[in-house]
Amino acid sequence: MLQQGYLIDEIFMNDVYELIESNEHFLIIYKKPNTSFHSDDGGQGLFETVKQTERLSELYPVHRLDKVTSGLLVMAKTAAANQELVDQFKNRQIEKYYLALSAKKPKKKQGLIKGDMASARRGAWKLLPSFDNPAITQFFSASAGEGVRLFIVKPHTGKTHQIRVALKSIGAPILGDALYADASACETIDRVYLHAYSIGFSLLGQDYRFTEMPREGEYFKSPEFQLALQAFLSPWSLTWPRI
Repeated sequence: MLQQGYLIDEIFMNDVYELIESNEHFLIIYKKPNTSFHSDDGGQGLFETVKQTERLSELYPVHRLDKVTSGLLVMAKTAAANQELVDQFKNRQIEKYYLALSAKKPKKKQGLIKGDMASARRGAWKLLPSFDNPAITQFFSASAGEGVRLFIVKPHTGKTHQIRVALKSIGAPILGDALYADASACETIDRVYLHAYSIGFSLLGQDYRFTEMPREGEYFKSPEFQLALQAFLSPWSLTWPRI
């Protein structure tokens, strides 16, 4: 039986995360944007904050999100749960779906983006035409108002900056992403519009799925975005492009 994600009765809220689900095997949090998973300025990072706040002697970082990205993160409470989940990520058995907005029209409205990735300047990455160990990303898109396009993205690999690089490669860098878009055009944008929207996995014979709307960002709160999102409320039901 599929267990749907839900907000627990008393959500712990602070500056960096919200607790979505907590059981004996794992916890799910909503990571707020501009929050570092590990410390990057000498202060306490997200992982240690969660471990300390939830008073856990054991906690394992199953996966990570970029500092600029908001949304769902899984952390394991036991070594056994961690190993099973990490193996599922490695074997591409975890379903992950992201939302992104762009102010540019993409070269194609849906499809597959595939290629090796290599480091570029200023900490950025770039997509290559080779396929030795490629990043694989599927996507659909729809208009989200004048000059804004919504993307629902399904990454099959977990490369650094994968979605940000993929969308830039089709001419639609993520709104507010100064590393991959025109930095001057990002100065008045209130966040990088990338959100870890939904995640599905199995653990110890139980199926789980959690889905959370983005909370932060004026464009994510707009009526145009809400209308466009109606087509992507159940991304696992979409007929995704072939890999």
